[in-house]
Amino acid sequence: MAKKNFPHIFLNISHTVVICALFFCQITFCQTNDSLPKTKIYHINRITGGMIILGGLATDYPAIGRIKGKPSLTPAEITALNPGIINPLDRWALHLSTNNYLFYSKLSDDIEPPIFIVLPAILGFDKKIRKDWLDLFFMYCEGHVITFTFYNYSWLGPTFQQRYRPLTYYTNLPLDTRMSGNNRNSAYSGHTASVAYTTFFMAKVYSDYNPDASKFLLYTAALIPPLAMGYIRVRALAHFPSDDMTGLTVGSIIGIVLPELHKMNYKGITLGMLNMPGAAGLDVCWTLPSH
Repeated sequence: MAKKNFPHIFLNISHTVVICALFFCQITFCQTNDSLPKTKIYHINRITGGMIILGGLATDYPAIGRIKGKPSLTPAEITALNPGIINPLDRWALHLSTNNYLFYSKLSDDIEPPIFIVLPAILGFDKKIRKDWLDLFFMYCEGHVITFTFYNYSWLGPTFQQRYRPLTYYTNLPLDTRMSGNNRNSAYSGHTASVAYTTFFMAKVYSDYNPDASKFLLYTAALIPPLAMGYIRVRALAHFPSDDMTGLTVGSIIGIVLPELHKMNYKGITLGMLNMPGAAGLDVCWTLPSH
């Protein structure tokens, strides 16, 4: 298990840079709008975005340690596990082969970086999109920040939820493997959420630059990678299907809503997410015009 934690933490930190920008927020509309060309689709404040990435790194790093450092399951907890209370949707995750679960676990970690880097780069083949690559890069970073920070701090994520991973129910696995504290982090799938954000962000951006494109085809294509990731995570005995469905929902909503928010151009209004120890919420700033 220790061998696997370092690359996973490194991935979380690096994709927090790609990822840690907006829950603390940078949907900033009030400083540069007047100078933006009329053809601009999205409104981005690059200075604020850079500061948010650094702030996101500082805030999410301790969250990773806290989530990964949960106490081991006790023998009493292992004994009390009852597969009979698992809902029918999730029961599939309790009837899989354990022969290759480590392979699927490693596979899910290994394919995340290419998905985060290679897939968005495909947008660069569109000339209209390519000319705004820096703005889109900042917006992409923002959304990954929201996605990952929502995982770290929302009540849906492992900070507040203690759902056991499916592998804890497999009695043929070694007891020390089943008792790992990381097995308290089944809800919800951060892998699936991050992949869903990436692909739905791509679909949303492409459709905004190409309004005549088929949204049905774009969003159907956007579903495929997170569904594949969700399947892999179930086969890794790391999540139940409902955990993946939650992750897919969170990531897809952020991937669609964030670019839409950046299309707004309200003078004097800064909209963002406030996050501090013990509190999280929406932050709205209205700058009164000076005369």
